[in-house]
Amino acid sequence: MTSPMRELVISSPRKNALSTSVLDSLRSGLDEAEGEPVLLTGAGDVFSAGLDLNEVAAFVDLDAARRLVGTFERLVEALFTYPGPTVALVNGHAIAGGCVLALCCDHRVATQEPGVRIGLNEVALGLEFPPRTLAMIRAQLPPALAARAVLQAELYDPVAAREAGLVDEVAPEPRAIALARLAALARHPRDAYARAKAALRGDALRLSSTEERRFEEETLPRWASEETRAVARRALGK
Repeated sequence: MTSPMRELVISSPRKNALSTSVLDSLRSGLDEAEGEPVLLTGAGDVFSAGLDLNEVAAFVDLDAARRLVGTFERLVEALFTYPGPTVALVNGHAIAGGCVLALCCDHRVATQEPGVRIGLNEVALGLEFPPRTLAMIRAQLPPALAARAVLQAELYDPVAAREAGLVDEVAPEPRAIALARLAALARHPRDAYARAKAALRGDALRLSSTEERRFEEETLPRWASEETRAVARRALGK
């Protein structure tokens, strides 16, 4: 008998932007799933356009940046190390932080709609990858593909995103395929799946004390800077 499935839906204004409250809600949903198979998707016709740039543009101090970026990093780690099967149904744009959350999953199925864009465009926007997020990308993609995705910072159509390793499949009926892939993963013995996943991913996202200190002393201040707020305002057209 297969396990019951939990569906986590990214839902917020502005193309399912990832605000602190949305990230907290997703983390709570993941905790409540307790190892059951999880389908991650977006509300409407968008997966997620990434971190809420309105929140970034409104950062007033280091604590504000820590709340958003730290909450995002904790969700990345929780989703990447979640013991049960996870499948991302990429039903529309998956950009920056949205693409990151899809990459955290065990399998990714995207719509074949040609107008959809998928990619890690943080560098093009002038934003810095937080350390656990970058470690997850390195763990999920071969080095050459990780470098291309991060440094070229392109937004791909679904077929090109598959070639770049950002999604595994492109389908005209992606929901049906995503559910089938999740059901197949869920047929494996639950404990064996969790142990194998933990052995494969291990401590990939664990930071050294030096990396933790650099995150606090260098990365977060850059996120909280006026330069980053200006980047967010430009991206928002303000």
